Amino acid sequence: MKALPLFHFIAGRPVIVLGEGDAAEAKRRLVERAGGFVVDDTDRGAQLAFLALDHPEMAAGRLKARGVLVNVVDRPDLCDFTVPSVLDRDPVLVAVGSAGASAGLAKHIRLRLERLLPADLGRLAEALQAARGWLRERWPDAGERRRALDAALADGGPLDPLVEGGTERVEAWLSDPAAAPAGETVALTITSDDPDELTLRQARLLGSADAILFEPDIAPAILARARADAVRLPQPHTGPLPAGLVVELRRAP
Repeated sequence: MKALPLFHFIAGRPVIVLGEGDAAEAKRRLVERAGGFVVDDTDRGAQLAFLALDHPEMAAGRLKARGVLVNVVDRPDLCDFTVPSVLDRDPVLVAVGSAGASAGLAKHIRLRLERLLPADLGRLAEALQAARGWLRERWPDAGERRRALDAALADGGPLDPLVEGGTERVEAWLSDPAAAPAGETVALTITSDDPDELTLRQARLLGSADAILFEPDIAPAILARARADAVRLPQPHTGPLPAGLVVELRRAP
């Protein structure tokens, strides 16, 4: 991973946009769509800048010296950040980027995803936000609450985000006495150090595990596919295991 994806809140904040033409206008629309307001480079309160200039080097250098993060159209070598292709299901945003390698590729991946995600996905997010108090009351333990949500939002689960109408199913799910899944330990046999060769099932379990038990020769690239907050326990491990889903990684003989 060459860039850290972040969502930057700019509503009500100044953002510099320099340049003329279609590229500059597109950046102005993007800023305004996110609630920011466009200013020129004399505004000392701006922290972000978009440049659509024929010769941007001097302007980019001057703004960078002030601590402003700069995006330069068609010049990834001058960019402090890149702008992804955004799939908008407000408040759910899916951003597809290529670290400046190919904006066209990112766009077409986003267009494919547009066909997969229901139009009411944002309403499901809002319904879950509104139900936070109910969720905490039903599952006071944060780990148990996360496991219940993981099970509900999984492929085929009652709140499967790829199935339209999830908003209407939130109340029934919260009322279901069998909604919280039991903890379990799953052993996975790893045959390669290349994370791209993980099976879909292996990648899914790594991404949802509460704890990872791993042998010393498991590659760091494989461990990186686990959740960042998953507990990592090198083998041999003799103490008690955390509650929830534990994935045990073994090398193929």
